[in-house]
Amino acid sequence: MSEGRILVVEDDFDISNMLRIYFQSQGYEVTVAPRGGDALEMCRQQLPHIVVLDIMLPDIDGYEVCRQLRGNLRTKHIPIIFLTQKDERSDKIHGLELGADDYITKPFDVEELKLRVKNSMARAAYESLTNPTTGLPSSKLIEEQLRGLMRRDDWGIIYAGIKGLEAFSEVYGFVASDEVLRFTAMVLGETVDTLGTPNDFIGHIGGDDFIVITEKRLIRPIVKDLMNRFADGIGTHYDFKARQQGYIVVRDKHGNEQKVGLMELAIGIITSDDGPFTDIREITEAAATARREGRLP
Repeated sequence: MSEGRILVVEDDFDISNMLRIYFQSQGYEVTVAPRGGDALEMCRQQLPHIVVLDIMLPDIDGYEVCRQLRGNLRTKHIPIIFLTQKDERSDKIHGLELGADDYITKPFDVEELKLRVKNSMARAAYESLTNPTTGLPSSKLIEEQLRGLMRRDDWGIIYAGIKGLEAFSEVYGFVASDEVLRFTAMVLGETVDTLGTPNDFIGHIGGDDFIVITEKRLIRPIVKDLMNRFADGIGTHYDFKARQQGYIVVRDKHGNEQKVGLMELAIGIITSDDGPFTDIREITEAAATARREGRLP
């Protein structure tokens, strides 16, 4: 099982390659970006659990990368550790003012960096900021966004789950199920990037439950695109026979065989028009009911 996803943003190949090899040997998934722009694009494609960020980069500097990550609702929660040759106090203060979580100066002890990475990720998990499987914002950040809806009248919520994931997990195992969760998070991100706004929010409530908070005028196109992307890509998680048949075979509690169709999204939506709502519990209950009833725009 992976220890987590690390994005190393470093233009020095020797350093980035050393970090990639070392952290992979420690059980982490490691992606390397040699430029700041590449790092921002990679974060849009798949959220890392932590970013190890050099300040001196060939295009935009690490400060600007940090500023953009912290300024985006979907990436502001990701822990950032600055990695740089600069050791001036003012540089450290500037990085921390921008929202960096930690700072380590070259030349560095890789064991110390590993502990800083581990501690930053553990702190984010302890504070319920991110889901450990997908890296998406979790309970506290979701609650924070829902409270903000009390002051708006133009919002829409998409509450999505994965129909058939339990049967899939029974056949293919929990590792494959985690890959489906990460695939779903990626699909949500791609859809919102394409059709949403920079202020839209994507969260992983837990299990196979996801939430998108957007503007109510965007609900219909986002839901349509989301369902199409999921349907187009979910087949790759099955073996050839299951894809051809369009189902898998599982046994119920009595030992009888049952055919279960390929996974699909179960979606419900609510908007500010379904209110008024006086607290976030009413919103979450309404969203859960909408999903159970399959209430679509």
